[in-house]
Amino acid sequence: MVNKLILANLGHRPLRTFLSVLAIGVEVTMILTLVGVSYGTLDASARRARGIGADVFVRPPGTSAMTLSSAPMSEKIIPILGAKPGVALATGTMVQSAGGVFESIQGVDFPTMNKMAGGFKFLEGGPFQQPDDILVDEYYAKQKKVHPGDYVKLINHQWRVAGIFESGKLARILAPMSTLQALTGNEGKISAVYLKLDDPAHADAFVQRLKQDLNPGDPDHGYQIMTVEEFTSQLTVNSVTMLKDFIYVVIGIASIVGFIVVFMAMYTAVLERTREIGILKAVGAGPGYILNILFRETILLALIGTAFGILMTYGTQWLMLHAVPASLVQETVYSWWPRAAAIAIVGAIVGTLVPAMKAVRQDATEALSYE
Repeated sequence: MVNKLILANLGHRPLRTFLSVLAIGVEVTMILTLVGVSYGTLDASARRARGIGADVFVRPPGTSAMTLSSAPMSEKIIPILGAKPGVALATGTMVQSAGGVFESIQGVDFPTMNKMAGGFKFLEGGPFQQPDDILVDEYYAKQKKVHPGDYVKLINHQWRVAGIFESGKLARILAPMSTLQALTGNEGKISAVYLKLDDPAHADAFVQRLKQDLNPGDPDHGYQIMTVEEFTSQLTVNSVTMLKDFIYVVIGIASIVGFIVVFMAMYTAVLERTREIGILKAVGAGPGYILNILFRETILLALIGTAFGILMTYGTQWLMLHAVPASLVQETVYSWWPRAAAIAIVGAIVGTLVPAMKAVRQDATEALSYE
């Protein structure tokens, strides 16, 4: 009986019901989209790092996994590291921001990087032919609508697109190392060194030896040396404090929005059903019965809104894949579905508390005379 009454109440005012569901859905979509983009973008960076084929990663002192857009290390260290026992191949890269939040250029020695990565697969064009050439991956080319022979302006310089390669190798934009160094005033400087070992199984032992060589007396300070797997494991939401805090801020804002919408919807519903509540009280319905109706109605709205919000995240995922594939990558993070649902339900229940108390306190006689 109660369930029929709840469904009748929701169906009686379809517009208000739809707007409430939509608001809760947007709340859930905001949460899941932000989380999905955070996980997706970091995971994509990790996959590109693994795609190089290197086993060990060496960074300058005082840097972290998320701060490589500079060149504080001399490139003379590359042959020194390449001569170490057990090293099959060594190459350096230089990272330079290209202006966007997630957009950077990596300067490389292409023949060495190509050998280390097991060969770049070109979808169009080919390797560098001139000093001002760049290579872009398929997603960057799709987003910017460029083809080999087209020109792109980055860091106040005109580059010619020489080739488009299959995504998953180091970065989305590659440039000749020497050209990028000259343009940024970093001649002879690099951001990181990648090492490919004769036997990857000995990577951990090699890292410990290299720490002793480069950081004598204090292996855990100075040059940051780790396996590529250890490096990519740092590319997580939990490791990036600012991103983690930002997610919580957006979740808080989304929860407030959902709370306000549900509060207004339920408050209006209680006012519109004043006479109905009076009739229920007149026939013996107690406060618990009325609260049960209101809270069940709210939870139903929250559940429908959550399902709608989850469906909408597939829409945002499709939109990003086709509109900005080189900038943002959104994953479906299933572990956050129950969290988002809990946030939506709790927010909706809190938003119903005041209207529910108003309904309970209504005098039956006054409610029956309400027009």
